[in-house]
Amino acid sequence: MTNPLTKKERMRIPRATMPEQDPQERSGNFNEVALGLMAEMAKQEAARCLDCKDPTCIDGCPVRIDIKKMCALVCAGDFLGAAAVVREQNVLPAITGRVCPQEDQCEKVCLVGKSKKHKPVAIGFIERFVADFEREGGHIKLPTPAPATGKKVAVVGSGPAGLTVAGDLSLLGHQVTIFEALHELGGVLVYGIPEFRLPKAIVKGEINNLQKLGVRFETDVVVGRTVTVDELMQKEGYDTVFIATGAGLPRFMGVQGEQLNGVYSANEFLTRVNLMKAYAFPNYDEPIFDCRGKNIAVFGGGNTAMDAVRTSLRLGAKNAYLIYRRSEVEMPARIDEIHHAEEEGVQFMTLTNPTFFHGDKRGWLTRITLQKMDLGEPDSSGRRRPVPREGSEFDIDADAAVVAVGTGANPIIGQTTPDLKLNRWGYIEADEQTMRTSKKGVFAGGDIVTGGATVILAMGAGRTAAKSMHEYLTTGEW
Repeated sequence: MTNPLTKKERMRIPRATMPEQDPQERSGNFNEVALGLMAEMAKQEAARCLDCKDPTCIDGCPVRIDIKKMCALVCAGDFLGAAAVVREQNVLPAITGRVCPQEDQCEKVCLVGKSKKHKPVAIGFIERFVADFEREGGHIKLPTPAPATGKKVAVVGSGPAGLTVAGDLSLLGHQVTIFEALHELGGVLVYGIPEFRLPKAIVKGEINNLQKLGVRFETDVVVGRTVTVDELMQKEGYDTVFIATGAGLPRFMGVQGEQLNGVYSANEFLTRVNLMKAYAFPNYDEPIFDCRGKNIAVFGGGNTAMDAVRTSLRLGAKNAYLIYRRSEVEMPARIDEIHHAEEEGVQFMTLTNPTFFHGDKRGWLTRITLQKMDLGEPDSSGRRRPVPREGSEFDIDADAAVVAVGTGANPIIGQTTPDLKLNRWGYIEADEQTMRTSKKGVFAGGDIVTGGATVILAMGAGRTAAKSMHEYLTTGEW
């Protein structure tokens, strides 16, 4: 597996560029934007790895994939071996290879990118390549679970944290059942991320792999309503429960007129598009506002806002506005997502904030009053605080608006589990090192603990929880 190139030769290789659909074509369809690396491209990119003695990229990965070994195997042409290395630590490699913000994690600390002259190894591109290679060739080799322990584990939520816990604990011999509130499995992976960024077939494939490991799934079960946490443990016989319900409570801006028809939360907008298949109109009845030829305004600067505004373009919007109260530099969205949105024709209106939503006599949105902003002193987030500019108001026509300014904790489980301690924002309090909560036998992780974060961070929490849960199931000690 030794790289035949010298370090100087490796540093001369330019970083791979991901092949993509043409912007004008993709803005009119829901097919995946990024097309994936070809085999020779992946090998050349992996050859850029410096084979560091102390690979900091592994420390930058929340689930600690052996990136150095993965790159060495790809460089040698052993793609299946590389895929197996990734799967040792990551039960959802084809997903994280697409949506994980590697630029802020493993790639951020890659030594190749420390010099201004060079870009870091495209770790995410390589991870996606090996995951797709094994899947498309039908060569996925799943590990063999340990002998059955007789212990039962309930997982609440089938998003990335829940799927990770389920995969890890099933391999350790425990019987795991995932309870999902919706009719489709995958949590935010299916209802929150558009088809053009993460195809539903990819998510279903990874879930099928977990089923092969023995994980059971029950849909249309709202824990806290259909059954409570206490009932799962006391009546259903589960030895431990992991809560991974995410942060799915929509937040709004408190702007007058926000209650008008045509004003959506990003949660509702994307869920209707993804789960009710608005992206497949006219094969499916239109379950959302007809965007064709209309003016759509999306408020926010994160990945969810980018998903919503790019989706509105694909649904036929005449004008798709991305309205954000800070500048583009402060946007928390991934750089690639911002770039893709600009290429596709999204109209960015930065340093701008809404002050009033206007409607007609029937209660439908017709226009929005906006105000320009200036950046003041930094706030608690470290970003400069937006300050309204007096006398700068102006109106735009808008047929629909999508509010994507964050989410909160769904209160149902907290309301029905009185001995489960919550923080002042309604999120579950859990120990960072063990993911244990205040309630014996109950663990929690992902966005329901941290607030809205990334897929891979939720998976990292799931991995931490699985280790701690196994210890509890084995020893009985709390």
